[in-house]
Amino acid sequence: MNDVIRTNHLTKSYKKKTAVKSVSLHVKQGEIYGCVGPNGAGKSTIMKMLLNLIAPDSGEIFLFGEKLTDSSYECLKRMGSIIENPYFYEKMTARQNLEMYCDYIGYHNRERIGEVLEEVRLHHVENKPVSQYSLGMKQRLAIGRVILTRPQLLILDEPINALDPEGIREMRQLFQRLSREEGVTIFISSHILAEVEQMADTIGILSGGILRKEISMDEIHAYRSDYLEIKVDDVSRAAALLEKEKQISGMKILQENRIQIFDPELSPREIAAMLVNHGIGLEELVRKQSTLEDYFFAYTRGED
Repeated sequence: MNDVIRTNHLTKSYKKKTAVKSVSLHVKQGEIYGCVGPNGAGKSTIMKMLLNLIAPDSGEIFLFGEKLTDSSYECLKRMGSIIENPYFYEKMTARQNLEMYCDYIGYHNRERIGEVLEEVRLHHVENKPVSQYSLGMKQRLAIGRVILTRPQLLILDEPINALDPEGIREMRQLFQRLSREEGVTIFISSHILAEVEQMADTIGILSGGILRKEISMDEIHAYRSDYLEIKVDDVSRAAALLEKEKQISGMKILQENRIQIFDPELSPREIAAMLVNHGIGLEELVRKQSTLEDYFFAYTRGED
């Protein structure tokens, strides 16, 4: 597949502090690419450069196979974006806001407004002034506005902020439908790793302005493993006992007296019996499966 977004060694600094350092992204046509990282990792800065809102200090950006320049107007017309907080005319209704947006950009399919309001579940309140909307409803309206003209590429900075669980699920389904059925490429940032895991085809892990890893979700799922997590009253004795009696080397000691044991062949019943027989208080024992969150923190903290 062709790369809809490609950057070569993209770098941006503010007042001698590097926000983005030599980032080379590759986003394929029709995929959902999750850009994940802590606050200050450089996610929003990258998105602003992709939209030509700020200029990089060095490096190149290619969108739809063409190099982004100051005159790339036609290229930018094929894109839709949400960056930071969306703004609307508060005294106007949702429909009026979208009608005015259509007039502003020269989009004349007014029937599309009704379709979009239904897609983002605002059709029942479309004639209410936006001032009466909750933050979540305003976020839905922002998503509606960004998909109104059927763009081929969406750049979405934390688009599920302020949404309730039902809203998050509905917008996730909407993004997946746009990607799968209409071939829309979606570049999305989020700090909600569990949600990115359900939605994205590929993730890029950012930390300290550096792209640490690009990896498909299929590859991450291949790393997945079952493990036991126990909570005991004496973590040092428990760890020593597991190493001596069961020859377990694949362990990780966590806070709050917890130990993760990476050995799928071990019997939870045998582990529990051994600990209790040696006078160690076992408060909890559960079988878990590693997630994108586990992979993310292991990678950014340099763990094996």
